[in-house]
Amino acid sequence: MVPDPTAEIKRIRHELGAEDDFDIAKIFARLRRAEAQSGRSYVLRPPRKPANNNPMHESGEVTRAEN
Repeated sequence: MVPDPTAEIKRIRHELGAEDDFDIAKIFARLRRAEAQSGRSYVLRPPRKPANNNPMHESGEVTRAEN
């Protein structure tokens, strides 16, 4: 029988998180160390700026087409 890939991914994710006490800073530090030790080159992109999502209408204003 083929194991459930989703359950396997969740199990591995839990194990890796438990190694670092589920502390996101520790998890990322470990990942960065692994990247540095791998010898591969990685693409670093600048942070994305949030989109300028201006509302089309003023708050609470409703525009209706007249017949």
